[in-house]
Amino acid sequence: MTGANSVPVDLLNPGQVFACLGLLEAAGELCGEADGAFDWTDPGDIRFRLRSAGDQPPVMTVLKFLDEASVTSVAPRGSDQTTEKWSVATARGSCGEFPSRAPSSPATLPAYLENRLGQRLVIDYWGDTTQRDNVKFWAGSGGYPGAALVRDALNLVEGRILEHASDPFALTAEQSSSFRFDWRRDYVPIDAGFSPNVHGNVVMQGYPLVELLAAIGLSHARPFRYDKLHYSYGVIGAEESTVHPAIFMRAALGARRAPIPGIPFRLFRMDLNWPGQENQARCITNVIEETHTKP
Repeated sequence: MTGANSVPVDLLNPGQVFACLGLLEAAGELCGEADGAFDWTDPGDIRFRLRSAGDQPPVMTVLKFLDEASVTSVAPRGSDQTTEKWSVATARGSCGEFPSRAPSSPATLPAYLENRLGQRLVIDYWGDTTQRDNVKFWAGSGGYPGAALVRDALNLVEGRILEHASDPFALTAEQSSSFRFDWRRDYVPIDAGFSPNVHGNVVMQGYPLVELLAAIGLSHARPFRYDKLHYSYGVIGAEESTVHPAIFMRAALGARRAPIPGIPFRLFRMDLNWPGQENQARCITNVIEETHTKP
């Protein structure tokens, strides 16, 4: 593998950690093969390193795809579920083509991202409820669809993504709704002392690219859930130019102790709360490091 580059990451931001896995998963789909690792040898410049097949830097390949992608939701053939009410076209697939259990509402229909070359990425983590927690932090089982959140996030950063290739997690936009992975945008009104929603001159700044990539990053991995308001997530590191296979990076995310002997591991706990009505939307309120094992 020859294509390689890295991006800065805040390990205390779960959305950014999930987004690093999103870069890894997307590069694997678009480039054919990809490995990655977190590098915290310089505490003042923690990086996520990514290496892929091909000659092009994988981060640029992924960001270029997102800058060109359009969004379609997918429903099983014969289903009456659709996201067309939210101006997102819905395609129909056979049972063999549908990636998860048929949903009971359009909110969890999978989102297909496709560019003009026919390359495709699927975001469907929110529909995986059989054996793993679906980490669905946004509200309403019959509410705003995940596919519409994907479309909105892409629209917010259209034409600006490639300008932020060296630091994609810093790209901001006025964002009214999200997957609630990047806690820099979220708040609990009772803790903040007021609700920006009732003030027309207050607009929250979000991080749409982090949200998109984090959603992709949960395709094959999940943080560990203790209960609805408490999770943990793990990362594995590497020295110099070392990178790890995607399967190791996925395993580390949900691990509660070092999953691979000899590889440095860090574990973080994230606490959530209800910004509105209980058992609806959740937002991340606090993150602390629990374990830091050195090489």
